[in-house]
Order: sequence, then C-alpha cells, then structure tokens
Amino acid sequence: MVFDIEQEVSEIEKAETADGKLHKQYVEDKLMNSVLQGDKQTVDQAQMIQEATNRQIGSFTPDLLFAQMVNNFSMARQLMGDKMIKLLSGYDPNYIDKNLKIPEFKKELKNAVSEAVERMKENEVVDEEGTITPKGAELGALVLVKELDQFITKENTGEKTSKRISHYGEKAGFRNYRSGDRYKDLSVKRSVHRAIKRSHRQLHPHDLVIAEREGKGKITLIIGIDASASMKGSKIETCKKAGIALAHKALTEQDDVGLVVFGSEIKNIIPPTRELSTLVNAIASVRTSRQTDFSAMIYKSIELFPTSAQTKHLIVLTDAVPTVGKEPEIETLQAASAARGAGITISIIGVQLDKQGLKLAEQVAMIGEGRFIFVRNLDQVGHFVLEDYYASK
Repeated sequence: MVFDIEQEVSEIEKAETADGKLHKQYVEDKLMNSVLQGDKQTVDQAQMIQEATNRQIGSFTPDLLFAQMVNNFSMARQLMGDKMIKLLSGYDPNYIDKNLKIPEFKKELKNAVSEAVERMKENEVVDEEGTITPKGAELGALVLVKELDQFITKENTGEKTSKRISHYGEKAGFRNYRSGDRYKDLSVKRSVHRAIKRSHRQLHPHDLVIAEREGKGKITLIIGIDASASMKGSKIETCKKAGIALAHKALTEQDDVGLVVFGSEIKNIIPPTRELSTLVNAIASVRTSRQTDFSAMIYKSIELFPTSAQTKHLIVLTDAVPTVGKEPEIETLQAASAARGAGITISIIGVQLDKQGLKLAEQVAMIGEGRFIFVRNLDQVGHFVLEDYYASK
C-alpha cells in the first residue's frame, strides 16, 4: 500500500476544515450570520432581546418605553437597566437624565426609540405588536454564544485528564500506524518528515505516525439555574452566559449535559443531551419570576440522571435560599441527601449570597460532596463554573 503525499494532505485538511461548523439553523439565516460577523445594528438588537428577557420586559412598545423614561427616569433605569436604555436610544443614560427637561431632546429621544423598534420589526425579530418572535429569540441566544470568548477568564481552570487512551482529548504522544487506526489521528507533519528522512518520494505504511489522545474522565452533567425574582438583570444574564459556556465546554469533551431551570416551580428541563443548540435556546429563554424551590430542582435532577454507575454531577447557579415548602431549608437538605444516595454530587455556585443563603449553600455542597463557591464579582462566575466542572471529572 502506497500513499501519495499531496493527495493525503489535501484530503485530511478538507476533513478537518469540515469539523466545527455552526448548526445549519444558524448558518442558513443571513441575520444570524450578521451577528457572527459583528454587524453592530444586528448585535445591538440581539443584546436588546436578551436584556428584555433578563428583565421581564414582555414587548417593545415605543410609546410605552418612552413614557417610562420621561415620567420617572430613575424607575425606568431600575426596570430597563442602563444597557437596554443605551441600546434602545443611542444615548448614555446619564446624558438622558440631565437633558430630559429639554423639549427638543424629548422629541429626539422619542424618535430614536421609535426608529430602533421599527428596525427590529423590519428584521422580524419582533412582530407588529413588539413581541419577540422565534427568530428574535434565536438571535438573542446566538449573541450569548458569540460572547463566550470575552466572558470566560483565561486563567487555568484545573483541567484533569486520565491516562487511558481515547478517540477524544488532547494529543498525548505518537506511535507507528497500525491497521484500524483512524485517518483523523494521522500526524501528517510527522509522517511526511519521516518519509523525507528515509528518502521516500511517497508515503509508505511504515512511514505513518499516529497521534494518541489522552482521555478525560466522562461525566453526565446537569446545570441548575435559579430563575427566581432576585436573579433579575445582571445576575441572570451572567448565569446564562456561564451555563452556555459550561455546556459548550462539556459537550466538546463528549460529556452529556442536561438542564433544570427553577423558580417557584420547575420551569424547563432538558434531559442530558449532546445537542448544544437545544441547551443554548433553553438557557437563553430563561425568565425570572417569584420564589425559589430548591428541593423540586434537586429531585427533578435525580430523575434526569442515568442510573448507570458513571460520574453524575449537578452544578447549581443561585443567589438565594429556598422559599417554597413548609420547611424549605430542611426539605432542600433532604433532597441533597437523596441525590447523594443516588450517586450524584452537588456543587453550588453562590452568586452574591446573603448570610442565610451562604450557610445553606455550604450545607448542600457538604451533603452532596461537591464544592461550594461564593462569588462576589459577577465577572468570576464563568471561571468558577468551569473550574468546578474540571474538579468533578
């Protein structure tokens, strides 16, 4: 058997280029591509949709939005947030606050808001009533994916590897080609170099070098996201990004990832899957509301995990104590104990917890034999989520 060097290199390059393409549902849409290419207007619209979702704003109605700003701007800032106001109007909120009493500026502000909403309608990200369309929801989800590189800090996250050889993972060493090896694992550079050293004009089987890959411990992961009222705004935005980053990383390492979104009840569940788009869309659509039922989230997670004897890990992003049930804290600890009995470990990423929440989170993590991480700075959430993931492998 003889290989032509140029032909082999060309074929392998084509195969490697084919990997990593975006899901077809994103690629085939020009609007989605404009997000990936950084088109400012479309990215701004996507960010407005995410802000609306995070802040429980049901629709983009120009007259209502303008009236909120004019009648009580300080209240509008609390409800809409500075980011939404700036994206919608094009003005810095502090500048608006100083100039709202000027009639000419009011007129200019109203026009700016109306034009922004009209552009969203033209792009079909909201309908004629200003309600977010399915296309708009998908656009909002995609912008979260686009921001991942900026969101995750670059420090070492404590990645662990196992010594067994795997089809996945990083290159761990090299060996001679054996019958049955995959072309994808062929080290073209080393194979060609060996052939040249041997004065071969073509690649022979005994010239081929295979890259062995170091396997990583496989786990099934479920992400629990607290969508209670206290998570509204920047907290839920940050936890969404952290959840998507975690799902993306785990799936690239061939782990299964599920999702439980909880508030006063279970809002959404995704059984462990390998479909990133399913997880991204579910996480991006999370809206906050009312109370926190921790025990229901844990019991639902127990149902979703496989019964096989593999590593099963639940990581919960929350800022609060449970408020649903006759004795919510006791019920939460009982649920954590049941999860541990089912072979599930539990980690809590506590986002700006108060003293009561901090104490309970520590107890849940201790019973669940996982980790408790208290996060004061929202910028650190993504880093700590990935750090916990690697610690569980």
